[in-house]
Amino acid sequence: MLPNVNNILYCTDLSKNAAYAFQYAVYLAKTTGAQVHILKVVEQLTSDERLTLQSYILNQSGSEEFLQKRLDHAYQHLDQQLTNFWQTCTPEEQRLREHIVGYEVVEGNANQTILERANALECDLIVMGAHEKGWIETLLGSVAKSVLRDSRIPVLIVPRPEDPTAED
Repeated sequence: MLPNVNNILYCTDLSKNAAYAFQYAVYLAKTTGAQVHILKVVEQLTSDERLTLQSYILNQSGSEEFLQKRLDHAYQHLDQQLTNFWQTCTPEEQRLREHIVGYEVVEGNANQTILERANALECDLIVMGAHEKGWIETLLGSVAKSVLRDSRIPVLIVPRPEDPTAED
């Protein structure tokens, strides 16, 4: 029996290649009728980074405000990237928006958070772009490599396009 794809988790690092990978997530949703959940993980600050932050921002509310602004900035960037994507689509393609059931920005360890959200959302497939810089660790990037290694559901890693203008 062939597997069903009902829920897709599209993960983005907000790079151009991640935006390119979104085309595949939308295409797969169109083809399978699946819903797409969008996830951006903001890496958690290390304890040293938090200590440094607290040293420079003396009051607790200032530190919390700074941390919240990191998430807000990523959310705004994601929202803008999605707006830009849909503006390039034909009216027929615009209807595919109905497959997008939500998007979230979460602070945490990227590969762990991706796997946890895929499980919580009962996803059948994870879609993400290959790392922008180069080739296994560098080609995939450490997050994609970890997700691919630890996932119990299929993971589609979309490579960078040969034509750099295809990313936009």
